[in-house]
Amino acid sequence: MDLERRILYEDNHLIAVNKLPSEIVQGDKTEDVPLSEDIKLYLKNKYNKPGNVYLAVIHRVDRPVSGVVFFAKTSKAAARMSEMIRNGELHKTYHAVTYSKPEPAEGKLVNYLFRDEKRNKSYIVPEDKIDGRKDIQRAELNYRCLASSERYHLVEVELITGRHHQIRVQLSSMGCVIKGDLKYGAPRSNPDGSISLHARRVEFVHPVTKQPVCVVAPYPSSDKIWSFFNNVND
Repeated sequence: MDLERRILYEDNHLIAVNKLPSEIVQGDKTEDVPLSEDIKLYLKNKYNKPGNVYLAVIHRVDRPVSGVVFFAKTSKAAARMSEMIRNGELHKTYHAVTYSKPEPAEGKLVNYLFRDEKRNKSYIVPEDKIDGRKDIQRAELNYRCLASSERYHLVEVELITGRHHQIRVQLSSMGCVIKGDLKYGAPRSNPDGSISLHARRVEFVHPVTKQPVCVVAPYPSSDKIWSFFNNVND
């Protein structure tokens, strides 16, 4: 089963899967089968579970993005993981392939974002235009350039906040558009409809066992650009 090969971590409380770029994490208006339902079926078959299988979505990754996604197998784990996310105790690191090298090569980005739900797009709002608006959120991330080829650059992003399309719009704003991301300025799409953004690593202290957990997702094979950066130490 393809899903079984993509499982990165599993215990009695949590399960993590390496999401494909084309998958949705949970159901939406497209009515495509979400990853969450595939995992429920996997758990039902593996453990011969009768009736409905409990599975909670802990965090989301955009459809064209690949990488680590965690789910909770128990309500206790779901509640504790949600609290950890609210407290900033779930550390997420992404890798992006960009057309331009960031200048400087390492730094911190702080912007204020407005989400346009009709267009499903986020925009940066100048700080002097916020004027107490509640629909604008502060967005922070750290970045560093890990490697470069002749045409592309591998940028590591450590999320400090988790806003809608945050990495995509913030990197684009500094001239580092993500490969294939038409919505935020890419000149062309990727052949498989993905964007070259990958949820590379998730780290936290397990909410039940209290042991450190660090899960790393291999790059997707659907776009050969990732193979160029496979040997980069991150």
